[in-house]
Amino acid sequence: MANIIAARAPTTGDMPSLPTGWQAARSRLAGLPGGGLNIAHEAVDRHVAAGHGGQAALIWLGREGQRQILTYADLASQAARFAHVLRTNGIAPGERMFLLSGRVPELYAATLGAMKAGVVVSPLFAAFGPEPVRARMEIGGAAVLVTTVQNYALLISTQN
Repeated sequence: MANIIAARAPTTGDMPSLPTGWQAARSRLAGLPGGGLNIAHEAVDRHVAAGHGGQAALIWLGREGQRQILTYADLASQAARFAHVLRTNGIAPGERMFLLSGRVPELYAATLGAMKAGVVVSPLFAAFGPEPVRARMEIGGAAVLVTTVQNYALLISTQN
């Protein structure tokens, strides 16, 4: 039989007290260098700027046992590249990008890149099927769809 260790559960008196509310939350954000707020900057870029670019930001584990470690610098670079792709293709801040992908590393880079570009991200799920995917994109005013080759073949190309 395994050794069992019992310990008293922490009570709220044991926990550090942090200020709550929107003002307290805002005070913990770095903000963009020129002012303003962008979640991609908060999630990735500020860590690179603080010298933590080489630290693991995301450890991805695939279904087949694959493992990929992305550092803050990796994610910042990939997100910036994707944001540039969106801008180059005329996708403007405030427009909607629909994302139909499994949980692969590229999903996170695309999401952060869209946020960096000020583009609204709307996730889709392959379980919806072709018609619900099309309907959600129409209702949501999609400017662009980002998907995988497999999802395109399965769900999108049948709509054309």
